[in-house]
Amino acid sequence: MESERPGPRRNSWTFLTNHARVLIAIARDPGIRLRDIAADCGLTERTVQAIVTDLQADGYLDKTRDGRRNRYVVAPGARFRHPAEAGHEIAGLLAYLTSPLTAPAPTTQTPTAPEPTTPTPPSAEVANDTPGHGESRTTV
Repeated sequence: MESERPGPRRNSWTFLTNHARVLIAIARDPGIRLRDIAADCGLTERTVQAIVTDLQADGYLDKTRDGRRNRYVVAPGARFRHPAEAGHEIAGLLAYLTSPLTAPAPTTQTPTAPEPTTPTPPSAEVANDTPGHGESRTTV
């Protein structure tokens, strides 16, 4: 399959924006330091500070002082900004992305062969028209 764009192919794109990564880091650890977010996300502290300011200004985060540190709270009910997802709350995505990854449980049950069935002779079948009456009848 050929690219529609001429020139070298770009392989540096990702699915999540830096804003999403910062928000996910905060959702995982509300007391996280900006320098730790920067290290985790591969950003500068200054960039992280600007993103946190954006998220606060648009109502996605609340910040409170907790001693010498900041504590963040993701705003409940916050919705995606893009019109394609505007009806959805970000809480579902954050819950999914902040939950621990779990591998599918291995199957402990060994597969068994199906029970052999006894074929019913083609000339007889059981009539169950009346409850409690299982009379045999012959098919002609």
